[in-house]
Amino acid sequence: MPTNLAKESAACAAVNEQIHNNVRIIGIGSGSTIIPAVKRIAEIVQKDNLDLICVPTSLQARELILSNGLKLSSLVEHQELDLAIDGADEIDEQFNCIKGGGGCHTQEKLVAFCSKKFIVVADEKKWSKRLGNTWTKGIPIEVIPIAYKITKKEIEKQLGGEVIVREGTEKLGPVLTDQGNFILDWKFDASKISNWSDINQTLKMIPGVVETGLFVNMIYKVYLGNSEGKVEVKTNPAISS
Repeated sequence: MPTNLAKESAACAAVNEQIHNNVRIIGIGSGSTIIPAVKRIAEIVQKDNLDLICVPTSLQARELILSNGLKLSSLVEHQELDLAIDGADEIDEQFNCIKGGGGCHTQEKLVAFCSKKFIVVADEKKWSKRLGNTWTKGIPIEVIPIAYKITKKEIEKQLGGEVIVREGTEKLGPVLTDQGNFILDWKFDASKISNWSDINQTLKMIPGVVETGLFVNMIYKVYLGNSEGKVEVKTNPAISS
C-alpha cells in the first residue's frame, strides 16, 4: 500500500502540473504508475472541458484511454506530441532510465521521441546513483524472432554479461511484444559502465535488435513519490534549458 500511495502521488503531481489548456496531444505510457495518472487526466479533462488527444504506448495504454473516456489517436495521425508521461524501472542521477520490464519499450520510446517533453513518474525507490544498482533484471532488448540466438551471442561477445530470453509465465515459450517480437534481458555489471549512450548505440548496431530499453538523454522531469504521499520533482538541467 505505501508503494501504491507513492505511485499515485507522483502520477497526480505530474498530471496536475503538466495538463492544462496549452497541452493538446499527449502520450500515455504503460504500467501500474500510469493507471492513477490517466484517471487524474480524465478528471481534469472533464472539469476544465479540455480537448485532449491521447496516443498510447501499448494495448494496455489504449484500453486505459478508452475506459476513462479520453480521445484516442496514434502516431500515424500525430507525430508531434506536446507531452508524454510514463513510468520507469530505474532512473539514474544523469536522468538515464531503464524501461521495458513490461515489454512495451519500443512503442514507449517512439512516443517519448515524438514528444516535446518526456515526463517520468515513479516510486522514489526507482531513483538510483547508477543504472543496475536497484534494477537487477537487466536491459530489455526487443529482437526479431529469427535473430534472437545470433543477437544474444553477439551482445555477450561485445559487451559481456549474460543475455536471457524472457519467458512467459502463463505459457511455455518466449514473451511476445505487441509487435510480435522476442525480448532479451541483458544482465550487465553496473560498475563497468560509464557511458550509456555508447552502450545504447552498440546494442542498436547489432543485427536483429529492434529497440533497447535504455532511454538516454530523453527525460525532462521526474516525479518521485514516497510512502507518505510526498513528491520530489527533479528537472534534467541538460534538457530544461
